Amino acid sequence: MQVTQPTIWQEIDEVKQAVAEVLAHAKQLGASTAEASMSRTKGLSVETRHGEVETVEFNQDGGLGISLYFGQRKGSASTADLSPQALRRTVEAAADIARYTSEDPHAGLADASWLEMSPPDLDLFYPDSIGTDEAIALCASSEEAAFATDKRITNSEGASFSTHQGLKVYGNSHGQLVGYPSSRHSFSCVVIGEDGDDMQRDYSFTVARQYSQLLDPKQIGREAALETVARLNARKIATQKVPVIFRADIASSLFGHLVSAIGGGAIYRNSSFLVGKVGQQIMAPGITIVEQPHLKQALASSPFDGEGVKTRDLAVIEQGVLATYLTSTYSARKLGMVSTGHAGGIHNWLVSHGDEDLLQLCRTMGKGLLVTELMGQGVNTVTGDYSRGAAGFWVENGEIQFPVSEVTIAGNLKDMLMNISAVGNDIDRRGGVLTGSVLINQMQVAGS
Repeated sequence: MQVTQPTIWQEIDEVKQAVAEVLAHAKQLGASTAEASMSRTKGLSVETRHGEVETVEFNQDGGLGISLYFGQRKGSASTADLSPQALRRTVEAAADIARYTSEDPHAGLADASWLEMSPPDLDLFYPDSIGTDEAIALCASSEEAAFATDKRITNSEGASFSTHQGLKVYGNSHGQLVGYPSSRHSFSCVVIGEDGDDMQRDYSFTVARQYSQLLDPKQIGREAALETVARLNARKIATQKVPVIFRADIASSLFGHLVSAIGGGAIYRNSSFLVGKVGQQIMAPGITIVEQPHLKQALASSPFDGEGVKTRDLAVIEQGVLATYLTSTYSARKLGMVSTGHAGGIHNWLVSHGDEDLLQLCRTMGKGLLVTELMGQGVNTVTGDYSRGAAGFWVENGEIQFPVSEVTIAGNLKDMLMNISAVGNDIDRRGGVLTGSVLINQMQVAGS
């Protein structure tokens, strides 16, 4: 890891000591076991609009969450006040709750054999001392670049810059006491375009662990402008069944529904369309998804989950076959499984892809809808029913013809996942699901 400010590891040691004292107090109160997690973050956020400062915000936050157990009775409490007195009161509040809860045979800490006692260094900490004046200038330059790109850009909803760094420490009465620092920097720009009576908005953004890896703010402004003017004078299309491409930046939402559907909580509650599907074909045979939690500097990397369970490389989908559910300690016990380390979310899903970029996918599709924006929340992971508002571009003869708006795309996730015919090589790495654009053979598109 690059050399960083010398105080961060000292701060982690201080937080570890506080967590150890919290756990000791829980034991004094008679708890049979306990776990606690403490975090601290600090950073700067700046937003400008038309070059004028809208917001400058410095933040220095922290929090503690504790769960303790009297046998199989659990009590949890949290606080944003990290003073010694507040921490003790929080432990006592959790103990009071536990005394009145019912016993749950599946409650308790993760098994000791599941825990990460020596976390690997994943190179996640790259703080940067960006000053307020510099951040304001970066935002202003992005907006200026957007306005200079096309005269149809007539307004701005603002440019924003954010830089944050922090740490996380987790400990429990199995003797685990671990922590690590991390950083995150981001930049975005949102603009409005007009052509006659038509008005559209769009945006672009960049995010990275290292400030030096962010795209240039002027490039973000230009991208926001180009995305916006491309949407002007959108047309409606007739209702029909056609192939659909989810562009890479929104394709991650499709796999996000899969994450929800194979989460242990949904499975043991019998509230997912994928109950009982482990070992069965649920996606097109060419699709493989692996999780790699230990990728250096990746945005969703983590050495352990929210319960201290070690994260590890995991095959989720193998040639279209569902290989596992995603479990926390509690859901794993309910399902008779071992925790997969998913208390708190996923860690870098890598979706297999082919050699085609987005334009080549359009040529492969021939005729259909390229979706670049989704609206609404019409997704039911119990039944798999899918219906969302969409905007994008109509493709015919393999070429983008015109922008499209005010349409609804509908189907069922069972069919949509099975009908993925290609994934592009235009990988979007700005989140926890690393995927290219996704071509689905057929969906219902409701237009005029």
